[in-house]
Amino acid sequence: MNQSTAQKTRDNGQESKSHVLTLPLENTHVDRSPHTYERWLIAKLMRMAGSPPLRFRLWNGDVIEPEGQHAQFTLHLTDPKALYALVTNPNLAFGDLYSAGRLEVEGDLPDLMETLYRSVHQARQKWPKWLEALWRNHNPRSTGILEAKENIHHHYDLGNEFYQLWLDSAEMQYTCAYYETPDLSLEQAQLAKLEHVCRKLRLKPGMTVVEAGCGWGGLARYMARNYGVKVHSYNISREQLAFAREEARKQELDHLVEYIEDDYRNISGQYDAFVSIGMLEHVGKENYEALSELIKRSLKPDGIALLHSIGRNRPMLMNAWIEKRIFPGAYPPSIGEFMQICEHGDFSVLDVENLRLHYAQTLSHWMERFNQNEDKVTAMYDGHFTRAWRMYLAGSIAAFRAGSLQLFQVVFSHGDNNQLPRNRRDLYDFPAAPEEA
Repeated sequence: MNQSTAQKTRDNGQESKSHVLTLPLENTHVDRSPHTYERWLIAKLMRMAGSPPLRFRLWNGDVIEPEGQHAQFTLHLTDPKALYALVTNPNLAFGDLYSAGRLEVEGDLPDLMETLYRSVHQARQKWPKWLEALWRNHNPRSTGILEAKENIHHHYDLGNEFYQLWLDSAEMQYTCAYYETPDLSLEQAQLAKLEHVCRKLRLKPGMTVVEAGCGWGGLARYMARNYGVKVHSYNISREQLAFAREEARKQELDHLVEYIEDDYRNISGQYDAFVSIGMLEHVGKENYEALSELIKRSLKPDGIALLHSIGRNRPMLMNAWIEKRIFPGAYPPSIGEFMQICEHGDFSVLDVENLRLHYAQTLSHWMERFNQNEDKVTAMYDGHFTRAWRMYLAGSIAAFRAGSLQLFQVVFSHGDNNQLPRNRRDLYDFPAAPEEA
C-alpha cells in the first residue's frame, strides 16, 4: 500500500511537518464491471445506515439509485476496494476515502453529513451486536503528559499561517463563537464570546485569573485589556505561544498577561477565576478527578470557574476518523461526565448553557473562509490535506446541527461560597458583541 504524507517545512527550514496527515492510497484504475455481490453490499450498507437518500455511482459509471425515494446526494466510488473499506468500517473509511479522492460527493457536503448522521442515529437502534462491534469507534489515545504534548502538536502546531487563513481576525479564536443575533460577523461573534465568558466570571480590575489551554491567547488579552485583570495562561503548543506572546507585546499587555509553556497539570497558586475554553475535550475522562482537584486548590474561597467544552447528550466515543486523523486523544464528555468534575470537587454548579447551534454557525463561517483559501492550503500542504480538513469542518457542522455534538459552558464555585450573584440579569444588560470588529 502506498502512503501519501502531506509535508510542510517551517520557515527556518529546520523542522519538517511530516506528522500532518498520512492516508492509505490505492491504484484506482479499474476496468471491470461491479459484481452482483458488490451491488448487494451497497444495498445492505444503505439499509444498515437507515436508507438515506443516496445514489451511488460506481467505478465503471454504473448508477445505483436509493430504494423508493429520490436521491438528494451522489457518492462516486472510484474503485472496488473503496467499497469494501466503506462496508468494513464506514466511521474510519468515509473520511479516508474522501480525503484520498477515492470517494467523491455530489451535493452540499455538510448537508450530506447531517443527513447521514440523522439517518444512522435512527438506524443504529436496530443494529445487531456484530455490526456494533464491526463499526465501533476506538478508545482515544492516551492523554498523559507526554502523549498530550504529541496530540496537541499533531493538531495545533500545523502553522499559525494556516489557521490565520480561516479563523477570525479579531482574536484568532478556534472555539465556538457567541451569536447573540444571527447576522453577526465571525469577528463580532468571537468577541461576544470572550465578553460573555468574562461576564460569567464576574471579573473586576485587579483580579487574578488562571487559564488552562489558551490557544493563541485571545481570551487572556481580552480579559487584561477590557477588565484589568492579571492572567496566567498555560499551553503546550509552542507555535500558539509564540503568536500569543508577540501579540501581548504589540498590545502592551505583557505586564498583565503571562503565557506559560507547561501542561495544565502543573498550574500552581490561587486565583480569583479559573477558566478553560476548548481544552476539556483533550483532557481524557480518566483525568477528570485530577482536574477537579486542581481547580479546587487553584480557586480562592470566593472564586468562580468556567469550563467551555464540546460535549454529548450521552457518553459516546469520538468518531474513529476524527480521532485518528485530526484530533488524537479527543473525547467530548457527556453532560453527566462533565458534572463528575463538579461532584468530585464538591462544587456548586451556577450555570449551564448549551451553545450547540452557535457552534454550527461558527463552523459554517470557518468553512466558508477555508474554501475561499483552499488553493493556499493546498500549496502549504497538499490536496489530500485540504480534502481532509474540508471533511472535518463539514462533518463538524453536521454533527452540531444534528445534535450529535453539544457545546457546554458550565460555571461553578466552591460549595460553601456565599459571595454569589442572585441572578444572571447582568449578563444581558447590554450586548456582548461590539458594533464593529
